[in-house]
Amino acid sequence: MKNYPELIATGKATIVDVRSPEEFEAGHLENSINVPLHEIPVRMDELRKMNNIVLCCASGTRSRHATNVLQKEGISCENGGSWIDLNLYLQTKTV
Repeated sequence: MKNYPELIATGKATIVDVRSPEEFEAGHLENSINVPLHEIPVRMDELRKMNNIVLCCASGTRSRHATNVLQKEGISCENGGSWIDLNLYLQTKTV
């Protein structure tokens, strides 16, 4: 899924933000879903049902860890890095 920027720009990606609920509430990408990193193991069934998963967090560290965990479970996903960077990318694509 190397074309995830295009999937995000066209609304075809499922953006999963792995930050804490407090961080998520302070700001997040429109239509993103909050699944805090520590909840991933117990929400694996929910994540398996999602398509075109792009993970994000504050800097890309937690989303990289989440990507590794999900991929080891056979779930196709990509690390999108920082939600702020993804947001900036989306703003430039819509201008």
